[in-house]
Amino acid sequence: MNCIIIDDEATARAIIAQLCSNISSLNILEEFPNALQAIKYLNQNEVDLIFLDIHMPDFTGFDFIQTLKNPPKIILTTSDPQFAIEAFEYDCIVDYLVKPIILPRFEKSIQKAKATVSKPTVNTASSPETVETSSGNDLYVNIDRRLIKIDIPSIYLIEAKGDYINVKTEEKNYTVHSTLKKIEDKLPNDLFLKVHRSYIINVQKIIDIEDNSVLIKKDVIPVSRSNRPELMKRLNLL
Repeated sequence: MNCIIIDDEATARAIIAQLCSNISSLNILEEFPNALQAIKYLNQNEVDLIFLDIHMPDFTGFDFIQTLKNPPKIILTTSDPQFAIEAFEYDCIVDYLVKPIILPRFEKSIQKAKATVSKPTVNTASSPETVETSSGNDLYVNIDRRLIKIDIPSIYLIEAKGDYINVKTEEKNYTVHSTLKKIEDKLPNDLFLKVHRSYIINVQKIIDIEDNSVLIKKDVIPVSRSNRPELMKRLNLL
């Protein structure tokens, strides 16, 4: 199987490569210190298996998976065991290895990958902690295994913070394990606009605009140059 390794730590990549050298059926094509470089590579090359770290700067392993239309088999390699349940909501993930990884456990993981490598994969992330569903003016988020209903018009700001998003409403704030892209798809376009890679705002809640920022409640939100024209179109200017 042709493989690539994605991990921001050089030592971790070296350990995975050493483990792979013990299995003759594995052929490592490339190693990458971040997901963005790997995406560029995968746009032009096909692989059978990816060894993927979860925690990486700017772009997590789960963010990376969501960019792939037809992901190959993936074995997650991480020092954090808490995302194991979420990981197996992705059909492309065949195993979850917690560092430090020992050879017998690694070999078992490769056997799982071999058993499924010929099966087609579809990226279907539906973890109960990450999915938001909407109905009418309501948005439902799953927090601590409870579905919480949020009135969509009451949301004035959504901020991305690593693997989580912070949903701010008139009454309360909610921290949800999800991505900005997922919740953006659930929101009405006439009310909400992504003004920065880390922020979505309710345009009806804007108090003031100055240079490349907007004021909403007490939050000053940056507006990226590429998103400013669309924001100005939305405003009812005199």
